Amino acid sequence: MDDYILALDQGTTSSRAVLFDAAGRVAGCAQHDIRQIFPQPGWVEHNPNELWHSQLTAAREVLERCDVSATQVRAIGLANQRETTILWDRASGQPLMNAIVWQDRRTAAYCDALRRDGYQSLIGEKTGLVIDAYFSASKLKWMLDHVPGARQRASRGELAFGTVDSWLVYKLSGAHVTDASNASRTMLFNIHTGRWDEELLALFDIQAAVMPEIVDSSGHIATASANLLGCAIPITGIAGDQQAATFGQACHQRGSAKNTIGTGSFLLMNVGDVPAPSANQLLTTVGWRLRGRTTHLIEGSVFMAGATLQWLRDGLGIVNDVSQVEQLAGMVADADGVVLVPAFSGLGAPHWDPYARGTLLGLHRGSTRHHIARAALDGIAYQTVDVLRAIEADSGVALRELRVDGGGARSDLLLQLLADALGIPVLRPVNIETTALGAAQLAGLGAGLWEGIEELESHWQVERCFTPATCADRRAWAMSRWHDAVSRSVAWATS
Repeated sequence: MDDYILALDQGTTSSRAVLFDAAGRVAGCAQHDIRQIFPQPGWVEHNPNELWHSQLTAAREVLERCDVSATQVRAIGLANQRETTILWDRASGQPLMNAIVWQDRRTAAYCDALRRDGYQSLIGEKTGLVIDAYFSASKLKWMLDHVPGARQRASRGELAFGTVDSWLVYKLSGAHVTDASNASRTMLFNIHTGRWDEELLALFDIQAAVMPEIVDSSGHIATASANLLGCAIPITGIAGDQQAATFGQACHQRGSAKNTIGTGSFLLMNVGDVPAPSANQLLTTVGWRLRGRTTHLIEGSVFMAGATLQWLRDGLGIVNDVSQVEQLAGMVADADGVVLVPAFSGLGAPHWDPYARGTLLGLHRGSTRHHIARAALDGIAYQTVDVLRAIEADSGVALRELRVDGGGARSDLLLQLLADALGIPVLRPVNIETTALGAAQLAGLGAGLWEGIEELESHWQVERCFTPATCADRRAWAMSRWHDAVSRSVAWATS
């Protein structure tokens, strides 16, 4: 009988279930979209029960499509949208309100007050994070403050908090746990002690009784109930989606890095056993914890990657479909002096300027939609260079290659521009959906299907290597123009 690993990949817009065989190959997948709920401007929510039912349905469907019995599934691995916050009743298993999604900004003013009161140093040193509404702590505080009776019930141990991984494991098994990678995204986890931090819990007025147990990212975590999929199945792997993608990209060694190009762009470098503090406003986070040993990552995020191409479609109307951007941009040799800074939602790492605004410079009578499309792809590449240079400065490691995944990695032109801008090879794997692969690998290790990390190297294979085709002088000139455009983007917002 063949062994399979079932990876559950619960994301911001969909729940996916991917079945992997014992060689780490995809046997099949199923996917269900989930609703985005916007109660008012700046608020983003999900229905926790919808997350659960969509994920369970996808799991059942992939087993049926592949004609695989649950008895053939060796283990379940989870990857999840990070920071999204859920609070539920321990006895009934019902959420007290909708989940507050990582994108939600309702607690931004509270986070501003924390910074004004001088807490950035304390929080940064303990958690490796910047103070921001992005993370779970302020979201959980908001729930406890605004749901009637919640704080009193939390004190009595009647409520449970969790990010999406905790919620799914609870619904699958009844266990209340989270892994170290997800814990490190809450702004309540001390990356030096590996535990919930009492001082931070007190700062946010959060009762320790609501917090989940922190477990390794791989190993026996819980057991899914037999009545859900047909038999009891061990849950042996958990990681936040970007950490899972980093693991799935085989970035197991210090100095290896990956870039997931989706709506935004997430860049993470393995910095080894010791958390590396950032001097460039990047995030130090747990990558995974295996057999009690923690691997740390430095992370930088770009707000507008694929979303920039969506703007070309929806805002400018120069394409009917995002897939047309590459063809349009490829019809000219370069952007002919046009520079697009896609700061439509401010600038992310390493600038962290929420007031910067999108800027289009260098237009002349000969400029066409082809040049603007090319400038949009250039802008994605240049933002990536800025983040990776900051990561190199923080880590003290010069990047030798960059592994890429996500929907944007399908664009040959974008990856060539990225290689040209970075001056290093950019590697696209055969399987660009590495989040589910990473979850499956962690689960397979935890279940004993694979012996160790070295065995997983064969699961990662290069589909194409993009090598730099421009000289260092040209690269420096292009980045100089880019930084000049960024300065104008920032100045426009403050003028």
